[in-house]
Amino acid sequence: MDERAYMREALREALRAYRLGEVPVGALVVHEGRIVGRGHNCKETLADPTAHAEILALREAARVLGRWRLGDCTVYSTLEPCPMCAGALIQARVDALVYAADDPKAGACGSVVDLLSCDGFNHRVVVRKGLMAESSRRLLRRFFRQLRRRGVVA
Repeated sequence: MDERAYMREALREALRAYRLGEVPVGALVVHEGRIVGRGHNCKETLADPTAHAEILALREAARVLGRWRLGDCTVYSTLEPCPMCAGALIQARVDALVYAADDPKAGACGSVVDLLSCDGFNHRVVVRKGLMAESSRRLLRRFFRQLRRRGVVA
C-alpha cells in the first residue's frame, strides 16, 4: 500500500467515529507495510478522555507487536495530533507521523505548539502533513455543522 491508501484507511476509521457521534478522527499504525494498529475517536462512547484515535491505534500496535517501542512504525492520522497524542508518539518512539488536516485549536505538531520538534525531548518524530487534508476537513466540517444544527455546539 502507498501513503494515500493508508490515509484512506485512516479516513474509514474517522467515518466509524462519525457514525458513533464521535469527532471523526481516525488513525493507523503501519509497521513494515502492514497495518498493526487502528483507532478512531471513542471519548464519548467509552467515557474516556484518553480514547483518541492515535492513542487507541498505538495501544493496538503495541499489543500486536508485543512491545511499547514503535520506532520502526509510521502513524497516519486524519487530524493533527493534540498534545496528549503527540506526547504518546514521542513516548512510543514512533519513527514518523503523516497527518491530513491541521488542527488550529489543539494541534501539537505545529499549529498551536510543536512538541514533535522540541529539542528537549529524547526522541524526534518525522512529520509530513497535508496528505488528503481536504477529505478530512470535509468530514470534520460536516460533523460540526450537524452538531450546530442540533444546538450542541456554538
